[in-house]
Amino acid sequence: MKRCVCILGLSLAMVVPALAAGPVDQVYIRSLAAPGKTVLVIEYYDGKGGVGERKGFASASGFKAVSPTDFQVSDKITVHLFGIEPCNGDMVNRRENFAGSCADYAEQGLATLLKSPKVVYCRAFISEAEAPVQDATCYGYYNYPGSLDTVDMFEEQLVSLGTHRVAKKADGRLARPDLEQAEKVGRGGYGMWVDPRIKGQ
Repeated sequence: MKRCVCILGLSLAMVVPALAAGPVDQVYIRSLAAPGKTVLVIEYYDGKGGVGERKGFASASGFKAVSPTDFQVSDKITVHLFGIEPCNGDMVNRRENFAGSCADYAEQGLATLLKSPKVVYCRAFISEAEAPVQDATCYGYYNYPGSLDTVDMFEEQLVSLGTHRVAKKADGRLARPDLEQAEKVGRGGYGMWVDPRIKGQ
């Protein structure tokens, strides 16, 4: 795996969630694509909502899921998709011929998303920059000439497909209110939600 690190200036000020940085620039994300490789860029946002640091990686074999919510970037960095989780226990989805643990089902969902993006673009807190496991929200750029050209948020896709659900804080509030509508889509009959036992959790 080839790695380059670009320092754009570092701020140790109080950080804001990466989501507060505003909508992603899809043209910019598409511009990161490189022939024959999967490119991954993590941008770390400072307390003013600007990019304090950026790290770039490229892999000929792509990036691999290592848990229901984590994928390996390098030997020193694992990205953790913030605010989503698998259901608890076991589940059955006969339409997909799946019977097994919620964790396995969720990890399969993440692995599927990681199979074919040309670019993986992630946003994180500046405080995450040196952490071995980094909370982030990520997007994939998928391009199949003549049929598909899209930039999709990983967490939104996973929750709407029902492989994951939105995690809750200790007080019962959603950790990611921005994904509430995506979960409503999933609850409409996709993924984990076809199992009535999961609806009761």
